[in-house]
Amino acid sequence: MGNIYITGHRNPDIDSLCSAMAYATLKNKIDPENTYIPVRCGHLSDNTKTIFESLGIEAPTFMPDVLPKVRNVMMSSKTRIDASAKLSDMADSYTASNPPVIPVYDGDDFYGLLSVDDITFWLMNEISTNGSITEYPLIRDIMKEQEEPLLANDLIEDGLASLNMSKKRGLAVFDDGKYVGYVSRRCFLNVPKYDVILVDHNEPRQSIRGIEKATIREIVDHHRIDSVRTEMPIFIDAEPVGSTCTIVHQLFLRNGLMPDKETAKLLLTGIISDTLILRSPTTTTIDVRTANTLSIICGVELESYGLSMFSKVASLKNSDPEKSIGADFKTYEKNNVKVGIGQCEVTTLSDLYDYSDKYLDALESFKTKNGLSWAVLMITDIIKEHSVLLSTDYKYAADLQYEHLSRGIFDMPGVMSRKKQLLPEVLSVLD
Repeated sequence: MGNIYITGHRNPDIDSLCSAMAYATLKNKIDPENTYIPVRCGHLSDNTKTIFESLGIEAPTFMPDVLPKVRNVMMSSKTRIDASAKLSDMADSYTASNPPVIPVYDGDDFYGLLSVDDITFWLMNEISTNGSITEYPLIRDIMKEQEEPLLANDLIEDGLASLNMSKKRGLAVFDDGKYVGYVSRRCFLNVPKYDVILVDHNEPRQSIRGIEKATIREIVDHHRIDSVRTEMPIFIDAEPVGSTCTIVHQLFLRNGLMPDKETAKLLLTGIISDTLILRSPTTTTIDVRTANTLSIICGVELESYGLSMFSKVASLKNSDPEKSIGADFKTYEKNNVKVGIGQCEVTTLSDLYDYSDKYLDALESFKTKNGLSWAVLMITDIIKEHSVLLSTDYKYAADLQYEHLSRGIFDMPGVMSRKKQLLPEVLSVLD
């Protein structure tokens, strides 16, 4: 039985979070041999926190990466001995297990690691000096000076490097200031990999850190395919629908199951969020049918539930520009040009010029910090189905097929979808 982690992209939006949680529920029902754990690999925006609080559901646990850690390979020893014991007291247990090192305690406190080299050095020195063993010493008296311990969350590469630089056979491992195990060189011979399922994305640069060193088990997505490499054939469900949550609901049905009320509300919330209450041009007949089915299970009226959800979104005028830009921001690359596209939803654009200048400044800073050539932010009025685009200085930005309103601001009537409408236009400019 193993842990399999289900994660969305690095800037987790509602669809990626809800689809990860709902899919974990489904997988745990149909595959009891494993444990499926929904996680997020980025921090929640204030608006996302607010929506989850309104649902009364806790968001997935934060998991920064799937890089192998020292904790994944460390060993624990059933054998332990007190520093005040004599060397002869450990002879039987040592012969039975033959460990490279043995944890030594001073009462309840960890004292250090006794290695076979410590024992050998004392033994050879005793024979050389006295010709025979006259008296067995206390454990503490033959232990060499201890080296700096590793931390359980140290990366495998760092742990191995520290051990290779050491003269010791093993190093202690600490977690939260307490001894939890040790590593020897044999621990690093077979480094385990995390098992991961990707939802709402398939591109490595949008995924959790270390994904190239993990085993990808499945991909469930509704975006363009620019996928990671896999060692073996895997299950991929990539469909041109408005929300990953729609696909997850279809997977429930294919397995002869219906989501419970809480899971149905998660799925409905994801669909409403990603399709902007079914107004986005990415919305398909399947999205509409699925959303209506889920609203019946939840016992809510779809339109009013969606408007209520978006009413909880804070005005950009009163929000931190950098946080708002980064909350739903994705990067793309074409012709060696890296561009980033963010999107924010609002219920009115009437106050746009109250905050546009500070958002343009923050967007320029965001571009520099992330090593981008171009950064844009799409602000979408979901009620009037109208967007504007804020853009950093870029030599070909004027080639966008949108009306240029003022410095760095373009008008986008009828544009609702980053994926289906804005991204193709930006990529055509990069051509």
